[in-house]
Amino acid sequence: MKKWISAKLAGNILLFLLILLSLFHVLVLLRVLPSDVVWGGQTGNSPSNLFTLELVALLATLIFILIVALKTGYLKISKLKKLATIGIWIMGVFFLLNMGGNYNSSSSVEKLVFGPLTLIMALLAFRLGLEK
Repeated sequence: MKKWISAKLAGNILLFLLILLSLFHVLVLLRVLPSDVVWGGQTGNSPSNLFTLELVALLATLIFILIVALKTGYLKISKLKKLATIGIWIMGVFFLLNMGGNYNSSSSVEKLVFGPLTLIMALLAFRLGLEK
C-alpha cells in the first residue's frame, strides 16, 4: 500500500475529505441539506435528536481533522505524535464500521455516496497509519 500512495498525499486527501464532511454536517445542522440523508434516515422529525446527532458527528469530524493534521505534521506537537498514530488507526476502524452502517441505511445517498467515500477514507487512514 505504501507504494500506491504517499503518506503525505493520503493525509492531504483525507484532510480535504474531512473538511468537506464537516461542512456537510454544518449544512445539515443549518437545515440547508435534508436530514433524511444522514443517520440512515432515522432522525425523523425530531429537531433535537437531529441536532444532537449532527453535533456529535461534527465534533468527531473535527477531532479527526486534528488527528490527521498532527500525523501529517501540519500541527507539530511532539507530545501528541504517538496519540495521533493511535488515533489514525482508530479512525480507520471507525470508518470501516461506519461503512457497514452506510450500506445498511435506507437512504440511497448514504449507500451510493457515503459508503464508497467512507471506504476510501478508511484506506487513506490506514495508509497514513503505516507511516512512521
